[in-house]
Amino acid sequence: MEPFLGFLLGLILAVASSAQNNCSCATNKWMVCTQDGSGNCSCTLVGSNHRVDCSTLTSKCLLMKAEMTPLKEKCFWGHPHGLLDSDGIYNPDCEDSGIFKARQCNQAGTCWCVNTAGVRRTEKGDKSLSCGELVRTSWIYIKLRHKKRSSAFSVPDVANALKHLFESQYKLHPKYITAIKYDSPLIQIHLNQENSEKSRCDVDIADIAYYFEKDIKDDSIFHSNSTLTVSVNGDALDIEKIRIYCVVEKPPEFCMKQLAAGISAVVTVVTPTAGFGITVLVILRWLRTRKYEKVEITEMGEIRAASLQ
Repeated sequence: MEPFLGFLLGLILAVASSAQNNCSCATNKWMVCTQDGSGNCSCTLVGSNHRVDCSTLTSKCLLMKAEMTPLKEKCFWGHPHGLLDSDGIYNPDCEDSGIFKARQCNQAGTCWCVNTAGVRRTEKGDKSLSCGELVRTSWIYIKLRHKKRSSAFSVPDVANALKHLFESQYKLHPKYITAIKYDSPLIQIHLNQENSEKSRCDVDIADIAYYFEKDIKDDSIFHSNSTLTVSVNGDALDIEKIRIYCVVEKPPEFCMKQLAAGISAVVTVVTPTAGFGITVLVILRWLRTRKYEKVEITEMGEIRAASLQ
């Protein structure tokens, strides 16, 4: 009887240990997950202690905040390579829902306005800067370049492979993929998500673009942390370059100070140069005219001398 009880206890512990190990966030590696006595798994984001729904993608704002967390605080949940790719990354302020606050400020008190993709859309100012509503990023253009190969892929095959990737990996509804263009080795992906069309359960295209860029740069946010592989009829689509462009519903509000300064500098340089050129032309024209006058006077003098004789 005792051996049976020991076996049963070991089985229970094994099941409990397995359940504890399965308490993780599949869509975000920067999470701390715990399991309560009822077996429910809850996950909070490193750096903000924000509870996150692991059934979908984490917002870009919360991801950027996690990336700004010191390495020593998150070395147990991810690898340090994520900190190296910090171009354009800042420590953002996020709403409770996870989206960016319209106004972002740094520790020095410098503030600026951003769109839903976290991209600056105004000049920088002080804390008196007012941003109003958060302007939505409705269009995203993704430009890719794959490695050279002996023959180009079929256009429909590339489109189908990428559509399947965005639908399965990032849970994007196919209606938001408006175009995929391919002219070897260049690929263009157009994502369109108007505010009126997006429902609360739809994944935001700005978040998808951030996840996709991280996957392409071999710095996946997913818990598996595996390298992204895109296959086109069994052949790997090796992407070596990516560029992402955001189009917002309202134009940026950059002032003309920098442009005016540039124009002023150009005018300062061009005006003296143009003046010098005009002066040279006037002098040359005057010399040429004077020469012609001397010739005419000489000819008239010869004529007069001949008539006097």
